[in-house]
Amino acid sequence: MSETTIDPAAATAVRRPPTVGAEAPALAAALVTVVLWASAFVAIRDAGTTISPGPLSLGRLLVASVVLGVLVVVRGEALPPRADLPRLVLCSLLWFAAYNVILNTAERHVDAGTAAMLVNVGPILIAVLAGIALGEGFPRPLLAGCAIAFAGAVVIGLATSGRGVDAGWGAVLCLLAAAAYAAAVVVQKPLLERTSGLQITFLACAIASVACLPFAPDLVHDARAAGTGPLLWILYLGAFPTALGFTTWAYALRRTTAGRMGATTYLVPPVAVVLGWVLLGETPPALALGGGALCLAGVFVARGGVRRARR
Repeated sequence: MSETTIDPAAATAVRRPPTVGAEAPALAAALVTVVLWASAFVAIRDAGTTISPGPLSLGRLLVASVVLGVLVVVRGEALPPRADLPRLVLCSLLWFAAYNVILNTAERHVDAGTAAMLVNVGPILIAVLAGIALGEGFPRPLLAGCAIAFAGAVVIGLATSGRGVDAGWGAVLCLLAAAAYAAAVVVQKPLLERTSGLQITFLACAIASVACLPFAPDLVHDARAAGTGPLLWILYLGAFPTALGFTTWAYALRRTTAGRMGATTYLVPPVAVVLGWVLLGETPPALALGGGALCLAGVFVARGGVRRARR
């Protein structure tokens, strides 16, 4: 391999913060992720009535692994460096395995709106962990935006909770899922500097599938007993919120900070409320709509403020 001379001016240009126009594709990818992940709360809630948490996770991961595996082969994606393997395994186990199983279990105890609200403690943890571990710092607009959006998520959770959150097991599980998700995002971020988001997502799904293989007998049993609807939800969860949603997430995360991406996911609860209204016939109360407005305002403050801080 021949050596390449790097132009210092070009290198400086690469290090410049992206312009608003350059960030548009990343924002679009993040919004795709938001919609797909919001729909996952509804899908899990519905499918979870007949498919157990572990088997639901395994089925979802197997579908995603097949879809992404085909794309990886067709595109000829390069493998990550060997040095990244421990970090990749940790991310896979935390997010694609543990998070999914824990969330599936939690949604058997709390409704989808409450689960979305509680899991969205994660972005605050992401901002804190990214500031410490990744050196992203703690810009005041980011922290202010997180606080505003989290307040909106709390309002949505209070407005849409059918049973209420009474420090029950489901609430505890949602918070554990949020912690696993936040840690995994911080672990994942450096991986995307050296390997494509598509390849990272595929390998993470494959590794998590192996970790969830003990649930295979239960998956076969539940699939035989379930109707067509839950099986279609598994296919949807694997192909869209997992395969496509995590790929667009990785694409966006590679082009922005973990803190800003975490703040963007505060849009998930209001979108989940709307999807629950459309798909499950749940009419959102006026208070939930007010919470959704707060979430939108918080994301605007966090993303805009961090953009100014990076200039």
